[in-house]
Amino acid sequence: MHMRYTNKPFRAPLLAGLCLALAPLVLPAQTVRSEYEIINYERPAVDNPVADLVARLASGELSLEYRPPFGYLESLLEALGVSPDSQTLVFSKTSLQYGQIDASRPRAIYFSDDAYVGWVRDSRVIELTAMDARLGAMFYVFNNDPEIKQPVERQDGRCLVCHDANGLMGGGVPLLLARSSLYDRRYEKLVDLSGTGNVVDSTPVHERWGGWYVTGISGKQSHLGNLILDSASQLDEVDSLRITNLETLEGQGFFDTSRYLRPTSDIVALMLLEHQLTVQNQITYVRFKAPAVLERVGHPEVIAEHSWDELPHNAQRSLMRMLDKLVDALLLKDAAPLEDRLVGNAAYREWFEAQGPADAQGRSLRRLDLETRLLYYPLSYLIHSDDFHLLPDFVRDYVWRAIAEALKGNDSPLYRETLAILEATEPEAWQRWFATP
Repeated sequence: MHMRYTNKPFRAPLLAGLCLALAPLVLPAQTVRSEYEIINYERPAVDNPVADLVARLASGELSLEYRPPFGYLESLLEALGVSPDSQTLVFSKTSLQYGQIDASRPRAIYFSDDAYVGWVRDSRVIELTAMDARLGAMFYVFNNDPEIKQPVERQDGRCLVCHDANGLMGGGVPLLLARSSLYDRRYEKLVDLSGTGNVVDSTPVHERWGGWYVTGISGKQSHLGNLILDSASQLDEVDSLRITNLETLEGQGFFDTSRYLRPTSDIVALMLLEHQLTVQNQITYVRFKAPAVLERVGHPEVIAEHSWDELPHNAQRSLMRMLDKLVDALLLKDAAPLEDRLVGNAAYREWFEAQGPADAQGRSLRRLDLETRLLYYPLSYLIHSDDFHLLPDFVRDYVWRAIAEALKGNDSPLYRETLAILEATEPEAWQRWFATP
């Protein structure tokens, strides 16, 4: 069935189990402006793949096909450039649709560099998150029902209740979340391995993926995927209960895998998902906080400066820590080492590594290692993202200088190859920050 959407007013249907606390975005009254106000977060978001999807649907350039039992899911993934092999499955009740999620009905997450799709079986809505190049993380719902003609509604107010760093109490930024928690069979949280933060690159693999299904070979390296405890009394024996090295979830007795696009929840996709969130959350933090810091130290006008050197010293001092954290994330400085080789879904690895950009020899920052670390080269492929490219000029000046210093300061073949890739794939950055001493 092919459906062409029209521009009738749309309201998202009531989500099963929706918490009454979810309310429209209301910025708190403060003596200083909030970060959301400073960057005008509520303005129309136009620089992200979901906004582009909406425009293509409205113009008639694109139509989506409704295919039971998944509805628009497959067509939507194709339109957003998201591989179905990126599928990861989470059974923790951490979604607007928590009432429809459990170990027998996990939520599927699919993603590319700048789009995240959350699908719950038999639900009438699909959750979308997109990285907007000017506004950071944006939250939407897509109506998975052919009877309603307007497909997408922005859902900042509802989603930011959980996805804001401070729960909209001021001083927060939008966050993409990936947690690791152990649950009992009543879905009561027994322990949160991600503490008060997120799973990030530095989180050891043996502490990851509580509340998730995980497929793929990790050898002797353990993780917390696929595990539900009978009670808190089993916390002391978790190591003997771990379920690892599953090539597929089919036939394991967890749930009916035929109701999903793939019978897998790929370990490599999970690693890349958490790497992306590490970098993108820090980019969003800088995007929100840098203008706020400059306003609060009395120099809002320097947000337009092209060079780091043009900033007043007090502004530099206030910004350096957050910018250094972004540099470290892009250079994978604190990434936890792998203790054994990872083998995931070959189709997903092939798709991911083919996304480019690459140099004339076919080398790309997307090359995976999976022996001792996630990425082969010591620099994240997200350096190519629009999300990074549209940070303030002085921010990129500081970050690129630090990256150039780190890469040019190591004469190993690996670092020389990384520089060669950058020369071919980031020519403007190369000329400004690498070509001259």
